[in-house]
Amino acid sequence: VQLQASGGGLVQAGDSLRISCAASGRTFSNNAMGWFRQAPGKEREFVAGLTWNGGSTYYGDSMKGRATISRDRVKNTVNLQMNILKLEDTAVYYCAASRHGYIKTPIDAADFTAWGQGTQVTVSS
Repeated sequence: VQLQASGGGLVQAGDSLRISCAASGRTFSNNAMGWFRQAPGKEREFVAGLTWNGGSTYYGDSMKGRATISRDRVKNTVNLQMNILKLEDTAVYYCAASRHGYIKTPIDAADFTAWGQGTQVTVSS
């Protein structure tokens, strides 16, 4: 079972970037999915999540209004569109699958039981 994140890279402040997560080995179509990030020296932070059918989305304060999470249940992929990127968005971004079909709040990373390897997003000035 693997979650493979991709699409990270070096961008300039103000740019947009779309990162993706592809699942292999099993389907996560009935699981809520999420994106977290971790910057050097900082704790892991919830970025965005959505329910098993994509009907409800949730965003952390850091990227609220600048990010859009979506999923394709047939392709078994989850995407994160990030706009107006800031220097402080620099981090490794991880996709994760929840043990639930819904997003349990408050967000607890322990509810997410499958994690990808992360993709680096670096925002430069």
